[in-house]
Amino acid sequence: MKTNRERINRLRSDTWLDRRELKTLLMTMDAKDEAYLYEQAREVREQIYGKDIYIRGLIEFTNICKNDCYYCGIRRSNTKVHRYRLSKEQILYCCHEGYKLGIRTFVLQGGEDMWYTDEKICDIVSTIKREIPDCAVTLSIGEKSRESYQAYFDAGADRYLLRQETSDPGHYRKLHPESMSIENRKRCLQDLKDIGYQVGCGIMVGSPYQTIDHIIEDLAYMKKLKPHMIGIGPYISHKDTPFKDMPSSDCQSTVRLLAILRLMFPHVLLPATTALGTIDPKGREKGFLAGANVVMPNLSPSDVREYYKLYDNKICTGDESAQCMFCMQIRVRNTGYKVVVDRGDYKK
Repeated sequence: MKTNRERINRLRSDTWLDRRELKTLLMTMDAKDEAYLYEQAREVREQIYGKDIYIRGLIEFTNICKNDCYYCGIRRSNTKVHRYRLSKEQILYCCHEGYKLGIRTFVLQGGEDMWYTDEKICDIVSTIKREIPDCAVTLSIGEKSRESYQAYFDAGADRYLLRQETSDPGHYRKLHPESMSIENRKRCLQDLKDIGYQVGCGIMVGSPYQTIDHIIEDLAYMKKLKPHMIGIGPYISHKDTPFKDMPSSDCQSTVRLLAILRLMFPHVLLPATTALGTIDPKGREKGFLAGANVVMPNLSPSDVREYYKLYDNKICTGDESAQCMFCMQIRVRNTGYKVVVDRGDYKK
């Protein structure tokens, strides 16, 4: 009978296990197995990316969304949210301030806000690329048509983040209204890959009604998609959603899965997310020590940060950009890694 150490070794060498073996590994790991898993994940990421941690400057430019996802704090039906939009000038200011701090990738994230037409998004992207030509621009603005994605790409967008949240159709329906489907989400991800973006997907770990089989299905889907980035984080409930009484996830489940993903995708860009730091004060550090190599300090204006809350108790909502960056550098340094001034492109 195989041991978990043998399964971890096989996962590292083959970058995959059959579903039954993968399920057994996830369900039966003890503390020694986990320590070995994290050690292997660190070795793999250091072979490719060394000790470097890449910084992405996050700009949450609108909390207005047409969707009504049951888990999300900025869902359309939440009337308690103070809504806002940033102007093009405000977004550009955030980018220039971030550039002074050494950030070379900017992530424009927002709800699916129809006020930002394709023309406006293209104008914002092309202006950033014109004024800061050595930066990368990442968009995270949800489901769009292939034509829209092509327009953003032609305007200069380099990367696109679109978490599938769950790959199982039945589970997806439990988290989203009928107007949304996993089939369309997967269509979007494939369109993005076909166009030529560096593509990021990902899931919530411990989301309501999630089973271990759902996670295995997610891993299998991502293995087929071959993303350049994978963003995962613990599910954290929000008091003003239908899932307000659902239990939040824990740090360990996400960190364990980060290490699994690092062995499955040796070259992937893998963030230690803000949600991970929210669920555990040392969560992002634990993520770095399990194979993560990206972190995203917040560059949004401090007077709007508290209004972009997808979940409760989000950290760093009152900090200035420089504070976020300084804090992150210390946290990274304490793990033995180092923040680098770099676009942090996918290495293959």
